[in-house]
Amino acid sequence: MQSKMTRAAALAGAFVAGMVVATALGGGMAAGGAKMQGQQIAVQRVMSPTVTDADIALLRQDIRAMKMQVIGQNMSLSDTEAQKFWPVYKHYADDLHEVNNAKYALFKQYAETWATMTDQDALIYVRHSMEADADAQALRLKYVPVMNQILPGKKAATFFQLERRLCLMIDLQLFSQIPLAHVKESGSK
Repeated sequence: MQSKMTRAAALAGAFVAGMVVATALGGGMAAGGAKMQGQQIAVQRVMSPTVTDADIALLRQDIRAMKMQVIGQNMSLSDTEAQKFWPVYKHYADDLHEVNNAKYALFKQYAETWATMTDQDALIYVRHSMEADADAQALRLKYVPVMNQILPGKKAATFFQLERRLCLMIDLQLFSQIPLAHVKESGSK
């Protein structure tokens, strides 16, 4: 149990470190992304298929708390705005949690089956992954008018910018743990 919690804590710690760096840079991902141009990213680690649902649930709980902290620190909400924003944010986060259930189920399934995946399985995975991304995007679009009713335009935009960056960072952190579907054979170019 201790090693499982350590793995979950390590993933959460890496996520927090990424958020702290991105927040400190003030442009976060844009600044980091420029350094990546022209470089290939090699996935060297493989997520252990022994990661349990409990591990993922613990990690997701930690991530939700960290997202709230980062959003709270960067939104500059007045007391009145905060009283309106946080209940709506909770509903949004709950809805996003449900949308992400499909994504994390796919993540776990892929981590367990990538070595034996057929071409058809790979295409089905890609389609389901894109559908999960589309569902998350549809949810964000659903909440734009809601946030615009409770926050001024720039603050609503700031929320969606932060939310999108945090989601991208989480996805990058999680999905960097599994290999690409195509594994280059040694000796081939």
